[in-house]
Amino acid sequence: MGSVVPGSVVPGLVQKLVFGLGVTLSLSHIYFNTIGTLPDLWVAMYHFAGFGLLCSLTVPVRRATAGKTLSIGLGLVGIGACLWLGWQEVALYERGVQLTSWDRLATMAVIVLALEWTRRTLGWTIPILIVIALTYVVGWGQWIDGLFNFPGLSLDTLLFRSVYGGEGMFGSIARISWSYVFIFILFGAFLLKSGAGEVIIDLARCAAGRWTGGPGLVAVVASGLMGSVSGSAVANTASTGVITIPLMRKAGFSPRFAAGIEAAASTGGQLMPPVMGAGAFIMANYTQVPYLQIIGYAALPAMLYFLSIGFFVRVEARRLKIPCQPLSEQSFWQVLKQGWPSLLPIVILVAALVIGFTPTYAGCIAILGVVIASWFSRRPMTLRDILEALHQGALNMTSTALLLVAVGLIVNVVTTTGIGNTFSLMISQWAEGSLLLSLVLIALASLILGMGLPVTASYIVLATLSAPVLYQLIAEQQILSMMQAGALPEQAKALFMLTTPDSLTQLSQPMTAMNAQTLLATLPTDIKPMLLEQALSPAMISAALVSAHMIIFWLSQDSNVTPPVCLTAYAAAAIAQTPPMQTGLSAWKLAKGLYIIPLLFAYTPLIGGNSQQTLAIFVTATLGLYALVGVFQGYLESELTWLQRALLLACGILLLWPVPNLWWNALGIAGLVGVFSWSQHSTHWRSKL
Repeated sequence: MGSVVPGSVVPGLVQKLVFGLGVTLSLSHIYFNTIGTLPDLWVAMYHFAGFGLLCSLTVPVRRATAGKTLSIGLGLVGIGACLWLGWQEVALYERGVQLTSWDRLATMAVIVLALEWTRRTLGWTIPILIVIALTYVVGWGQWIDGLFNFPGLSLDTLLFRSVYGGEGMFGSIARISWSYVFIFILFGAFLLKSGAGEVIIDLARCAAGRWTGGPGLVAVVASGLMGSVSGSAVANTASTGVITIPLMRKAGFSPRFAAGIEAAASTGGQLMPPVMGAGAFIMANYTQVPYLQIIGYAALPAMLYFLSIGFFVRVEARRLKIPCQPLSEQSFWQVLKQGWPSLLPIVILVAALVIGFTPTYAGCIAILGVVIASWFSRRPMTLRDILEALHQGALNMTSTALLLVAVGLIVNVVTTTGIGNTFSLMISQWAEGSLLLSLVLIALASLILGMGLPVTASYIVLATLSAPVLYQLIAEQQILSMMQAGALPEQAKALFMLTTPDSLTQLSQPMTAMNAQTLLATLPTDIKPMLLEQALSPAMISAALVSAHMIIFWLSQDSNVTPPVCLTAYAAAAIAQTPPMQTGLSAWKLAKGLYIIPLLFAYTPLIGGNSQQTLAIFVTATLGLYALVGVFQGYLESELTWLQRALLLACGILLLWPVPNLWWNALGIAGLVGVFSWSQHSTHWRSKL
């Protein structure tokens, strides 16, 4: 008999262990989110240790056997440390939160492992930020003068809050990770395994293929639908881009434009309900607004974003004179008739949410729905398919799980030290109370953070730092509108009279914007929160809070498409074989909706308004985005002169103007129609000559 080479056995054993661990993690999390009754701390520690071990097995130090052995050892240390910390929780409180040597060792172990595992999966940026944050609390914060001076905490206090604190490693953000986020990522894995991805692309081909720029529109529609359930812009690019980018190139689009469209559209997948990456769940936790309400707010803005990319595709197709051509031999209804079982789970998910199930229960019901619905399709899921979907869902979750647990260390420092309030105060001072300038500063901060942090981490950090001031400025904007209309409630007028006794006459009638701002500035800072409560209804306060977080969430997406660090654009460039940096610039240009649409969140009732208001804003914004695309491209339905582009820019501004105005919007629509007719007429005469 021949001898067995150990090196050939170990990889096979590790592969089986990874598969079994992935399936176990998925099944156990389904249990925790349905009928399980374990304390949240225990589940969070299990979540961290389990995915840490999975990371150790799948991302070893090096390829050698010794590296795998070391990785497995680190995973086992993580399990042991979490078991100790969970077991000692009651004893720790009984002795007055006094850490023993073993407690310190276990706490330091989980922190160091969080640094190492995030380094392996996401690079050095997050570990470096965590180290800076932790050392600020116990060390160099006391040596800084000014606003950022912090007297410091003892090492034991920091360790305790990092592990057992409500905002620490195993606190609120970890709970979001092991509940909402994992269940929906698992749902996406089941959908793709059932063949829903192919059905989505086929439907996109049938729905968009017959329009001008069909192949590009297929990329937009397919990436939007796929991203709505996958939750990852890079994964969205990789899965749909291999089909859509060659399709666009074959039709006549340039490789760089094709890659840019795919990257920009895939980025929009994180803006499209129901999943929205992890953003919708974190936003619901921060704002205490129901998840179903948040995805309802997010739907129309996401459609605006995809329409803006679709306009770029159409204009470029017209410019290149790409002919319309069917991309599928089947009709839309034929594909839908054959593939409806693959889409039924999405309907089940939405129905469960509307009925009143929690997002986690709805997600678990939808996962079961995927399996049952597949039995009515051409590709019924077998037991092996179900196990592979469970395994793939766990693999897809690994980096996100470790990221969200590790980011808790940064959030804990921000809340403990009050640095978030300090940062908000700085933005308020620099912007001098200007909402527009605050948006610019937050956008710049988001761009800088996005160079080193993934989208979810960037949103969490930036929301913790700047959401309070942004919420206050948006709410104050609503109060200014009420003051200008002379519609301020009586109880709110009383607060003004405390500092300006003769203000009652002014407040009882309409006033100019400047007078309203001057009067509002007379109120002391500590009275303004009371003013918001007295002047605004709970629905208006909720809408302002969601608007602030939605702005930050949208701006955080720019790291996907903005050079020099734009992973989604780089993934598309690899498929299209184009220069990464140039592809990133192209994607950044095509994703301009990320910067324009948040202005509507800040200045209009697009979020929180009644149906008539939101529909009117949606229509005028759609026309405004179409006009601005013409400005960017120098082409609409035909080539534009510089004068026509200038007029079109004015029309776009009128249609997107922050304060809804019927006359301005009508003037913008008339101008857009006029420029369109003028350019068409000019083209006709040029062709005659």
